[in-house]
Amino acid sequence: MLTPAQNNTAEIVHRHADLGDVMLHYVTAGEGPLVVLLHGWPETWYEWRHVIPVLARHYTVVAPDLRGLGGSSRPAGGYDKQTVANDIWRLVHETLGHARFRLAGHDWGGPVAFALAAAHPDAVEKLAILDVVIPGDGGDFSQGGRRWHHAFHMTLDLPEALIQGREDIYLGWFYREFSWVPGAIGPKTVAEYLRTYTQPGAMRAGFAYYRALPDDAAANRALLESGFRLPMPVLAMGGEKTQSRGRAHEPEQSMRRVAQHVTGDLVPDCGHFLPEEQPEYVAAKLLDFFEGEWPVSD
Repeated sequence: MLTPAQNNTAEIVHRHADLGDVMLHYVTAGEGPLVVLLHGWPETWYEWRHVIPVLARHYTVVAPDLRGLGGSSRPAGGYDKQTVANDIWRLVHETLGHARFRLAGHDWGGPVAFALAAAHPDAVEKLAILDVVIPGDGGDFSQGGRRWHHAFHMTLDLPEALIQGREDIYLGWFYREFSWVPGAIGPKTVAEYLRTYTQPGAMRAGFAYYRALPDDAAANRALLESGFRLPMPVLAMGGEKTQSRGRAHEPEQSMRRVAQHVTGDLVPDCGHFLPEEQPEYVAAKLLDFFEGEWPVSD
């Protein structure tokens, strides 16, 4: 397989979609069936920069900036994952005109992808969830407080007051401590993330994803109590190195609670930032999953 560096000739085009209450920035590359990639916090579409060229050899790849983040607009509300998922559905279905697509989400992009797949199970052909679990699935989303920032971010106003003007210090800690691979998120990449996260309202929008967590959990719990389970094949990937906050087997365990057909994968030598720490591995695994008759276990 060619390395990401050898594949970086794929043309990435920046676009915007006006959905009324939100303006979404997104990038596209390649041709063929559609693959949608959803990023997490504190990142943007840019976290997929090494993965996109590999997938773009076979697919049309769309990687949006989620509501409030990156180059997308920052509405005051709408950060529950059902609303964010509907943003993506409107982009893919109404703006781009696709009826079916493959979908992957990392970090907060995972719960958004779950909400999208649950709302439109006939449209999502395959779903990949990267190093995150689903709120309200019966598990422990915050790992008993080990992910301390969840509660901090949910606290109203305080994070904004403490972090303003110190975004480089605060976000830099996550890029280092949640990565097993040294320098996976290097100075150039950090600068790109800080370019967007230091813009007015960006940190508040990011914290809003956490502040919506009780509503997300309640909505998912009600859905699962109805007996619903995702019907499409699911690939659940976790970073092997739990000391760098990789979730290891937790994504697979979570997805087995919410989906019918799940295959787990442990990404070696990797913390939380899978697409940036091990881009070649992730790109190859996603390509294999999206293209092949993927074996599933029930």
